[in-house]
Amino acid sequence: MTATPIPLLISTAGPVTTLTLNRPNKRNALNIALLEALIAAIEQADADASQRVLIIRGAGTVFCAGLDLSEAQDADRAHLSANLVAQSLLKLSSSRLATVAAVHGAAIAGGAGLMSACDFTVATRTTKFGFPEVRRGLVAGLIMTFLRRQLRERDVRELLILGEIFGSDQALNIGLLNRIVGDVESLDQAVQTLISSILQGAPEAITRTKKLLGDMWPHTLQHDLDHALAFHMEARNSAEAKEGIAAYHEKRAPNWAPEKLP
Repeated sequence: MTATPIPLLISTAGPVTTLTLNRPNKRNALNIALLEALIAAIEQADADASQRVLIIRGAGTVFCAGLDLSEAQDADRAHLSANLVAQSLLKLSSSRLATVAAVHGAAIAGGAGLMSACDFTVATRTTKFGFPEVRRGLVAGLIMTFLRRQLRERDVRELLILGEIFGSDQALNIGLLNRIVGDVESLDQAVQTLISSILQGAPEAITRTKKLLGDMWPHTLQHDLDHALAFHMEARNSAEAKEGIAAYHEKRAPNWAPEKLP
């Protein structure tokens, strides 16, 4: 019998914790086991006074292809998976640590959400990004919470309503990325350079800066995530979502005609 791989790899080097999404055969799709491990690991690093930086990256050819849609179709697990996505985004964003996403290959839907919840994102030039939820009959509500804080509204509307896949140059131009590197081999060096700059700052000053940035919004992140989660779940339980996810698995175009929806 083949052993089930550990969904998340955790390593520590000095004041830096690295979390590696480890479902490469599933393009690191976010299932319940991976999300639960991710939340626990962020909490553990946050509680360790010796840690100052948290890196999140993906094993295999891509960073993260988004939510595990097989669980999104399961009525018994759909709400749990959505709640765990919200918790993981909140934990990343509100962590006292400086958080860095090291992205390669692709960051799609929930994968792009994870990197958006980090303080910094470094990506390779060939990385592809996208928020294709509307093309699956879903609403990218949880991710929208972060994009509205980071990007111009016109850019957010274009990303979320069109649902198109786009490249790293566009991602950098609209503010979704901090830095682009040439290839995967250059990614580690760029992340290390960024970490060196982070560590020159005072730990408490960085933590207080992050808290103040969050406090300056009219609503708390928790408030906005709760509001977004309700919209996300309404869409996820819809006939459109059933058709969109089925079409995705069957590798066909969805039929959005009302009389054809299940």
